[in-house]
Amino acid sequence: MPKLTEDTQWKVTEVLEPTPKPFFMNEERGIRLYQGDALAMLRQSRSENFDLIFADPPYFLSNGGITCQNGQMVSVNKGRWDEAPSLEDIHSFNTDWLRECYRLLKSNGTIWVSGTAHNIYSVGFAMQTLGYKILNDIAWFKINPPPNLACRYFTHATETILWARKGEKAKHHFNYDEMKRDNRGKQMQSLWSITPPAPREKRFGKHPTQKPEALLDRIIRASSNAGDLVLDPFCGSGTTGVISARLRRRFVGFDIDENYLDLAVKRIEDELSESQSTLNWAGETG
Repeated sequence: MPKLTEDTQWKVTEVLEPTPKPFFMNEERGIRLYQGDALAMLRQSRSENFDLIFADPPYFLSNGGITCQNGQMVSVNKGRWDEAPSLEDIHSFNTDWLRECYRLLKSNGTIWVSGTAHNIYSVGFAMQTLGYKILNDIAWFKINPPPNLACRYFTHATETILWARKGEKAKHHFNYDEMKRDNRGKQMQSLWSITPPAPREKRFGKHPTQKPEALLDRIIRASSNAGDLVLDPFCGSGTTGVISARLRRRFVGFDIDENYLDLAVKRIEDELSESQSTLNWAGETG
């Protein structure tokens, strides 16, 4: 766990203009959640403020189909936010929010965006046209994916995560040595085998597109340092915020759904409580 130092600045300066009231705020640890439309909140945000952005945007999978979940047939529909408009609308949306993220990143900052075949090609093309330099396309291999009920396709066992910086000449941050240590002294590859969220990660409630904590742990440790400011414009159940708190990063998250923000608050507060207990224990025994 990164150590706190006397010169670490945890305070989050105002990132939005005009400044709305946070849905949740922990000033001591520099964590804030805001309720609102992601694109609108991004447009209100101040330029070159964030060291790292992780985005899990709508995949536009909600098309009335079915899938398998815990051995049962269920609908793929996740909510109106995930319903698929036209291809032109999808690409316009991706271009708009990625343009704002480009503006918000610091010169040495990077962005990670997750997706599937439903949206990732639009995301990648939008990145290239906006001037991003794609550094890696990570293949997240889901070790235990749900079966394909139609039996007309290969089982969908991966998601893609694009990692990019601000242009060809930008000097992005990468904790190469730490990733190499994680991989037993060998260079880490772009194929990541990570299990879906464990039951403990859903103990306060479920989100239909929740990412595993292990995935965000690797992403945040790879491309940021303690005290850095992380943004998740589609924060959902708050996994990015939970791991940011655990790794001593500051965090700002946006989401439009109050129920998911309530879930994110419970998870982040629980993590902060556990982190403080760990620090207190270390202080007593150190």
